[in-house]
Amino acid sequence: MLENPRSPRVRAVAKLSKRSARVETGLFLLEGPQAVREALRYLPEAIVDLFATPTSWEKHADIREFAAAAQVDVEYVTEDVLASMADTVTPQGLVAVARQTPTSVKDIFAASPRLIAICEEVRDPGNLGTIIRAADASGADAIVLTGRTVDPYNPKVVRSTTGSLFHLPISVGGDLNDVITRAHTAGLQVLAADVKGDDLLAARAAGVLDRPTAWLFGNEARGLESDALAQADQALKLPIFGRAESLNLATAASVCLYESAFSQRASD
Repeated sequence: MLENPRSPRVRAVAKLSKRSARVETGLFLLEGPQAVREALRYLPEAIVDLFATPTSWEKHADIREFAAAAQVDVEYVTEDVLASMADTVTPQGLVAVARQTPTSVKDIFAASPRLIAICEEVRDPGNLGTIIRAADASGADAIVLTGRTVDPYNPKVVRSTTGSLFHLPISVGGDLNDVITRAHTAGLQVLAADVKGDDLLAARAAGVLDRPTAWLFGNEARGLESDALAQADQALKLPIFGRAESLNLATAASVCLYESAFSQRASD
């Protein structure tokens, strides 16, 4: 059992909350039973180390089963050690270290996707995590991150995805112009979510959302730059029926992805 919160090994795990350590090692931090469970279930080969307090390990029979099936060994730690490793105040007794497993843009479009999300300069970890989760829930085929979008392996992003990080391909660090070109070449239309765009309901009625689509979402504060909007096939906005000034980016992205998912499935 690891008992010293200041040991070099514990410190190495804790450093993964920093981007510099994640870039240097190619590893990232998982905290809590939900993230650990989904990693063991869907991408166990990515797990490098698994740590748990004895009490937590005894509590989660399903996680024990997934770990055994994947031949991933657990190392027991004290509560103090786990607290030193984790980025959160309450990691719930489980922490893991995993390899980053981004997918290339080339491979994403080679798989003939019908629905993807492109995030350009999305900077808030909670927003990105929620978009990844919504893309997963709506049945999207992949996520493509371009520009200076926040690192998807940031602990706050990982927690916000609630495990969806391990359910669909994610590409990191792409150039937006290249990504849009690849989307068009793969037969996808690019729809930009923009407050000055055309009405989404009218587009839905016209059958626009039935087609294979790459949704393009921009920065929380600035939206999409003019050159990005110019490359999109159409810009669409969600109608505001109440008095709200606008919608949060992640909320708007969730609605857009689901609208496409509904339309595509209805037209099958």
